[in-house]
Amino acid sequence: MTGSVRDDVALGALGESLGFLLRLSQLESFRDFYHGLGDLGMRPGEFSVLMLIAENPRIRQGVLAKKLMIKRAHMTKMVQAMEAEGLVGRSVPEDDKRSIELHLTKAGHARIAAMRTPFEAHEARNLTRLSDAELAEAKRLLKKYLGLPE
Repeated sequence: MTGSVRDDVALGALGESLGFLLRLSQLESFRDFYHGLGDLGMRPGEFSVLMLIAENPRIRQGVLAKKLMIKRAHMTKMVQAMEAEGLVGRSVPEDDKRSIELHLTKAGHARIAAMRTPFEAHEARNLTRLSDAELAEAKRLLKKYLGLPE
């Protein structure tokens, strides 16, 4: 086909690679996240950190970093930035002076509340290609793959 541009790409073995398909899925989800929530000033990773702190008050920073597979140094920088913004508070637990516990501040709770509706809209838009049954099965299989409780 001389003179025309082809936009179809043969994926070959990559089309059967779980890691490759998961990565493309993540990129598609992030594209929509930024489209719907980008003007709220938070990246997907930061939003995940805030959501998990909200669900797990006083979670230890190292535990959170491990669960989200974020390098400790990167987590430290992210938490420091969120603390400077007034979203997260840090404290040292009595039983382990080397650890740091995290909690949301009033502003952190307000940010989560402000992002909840746009996030739910993002999730709804993001999953329109799957039926409810397919979505439930995909989530079940991903949780199994990750070793998470179903």
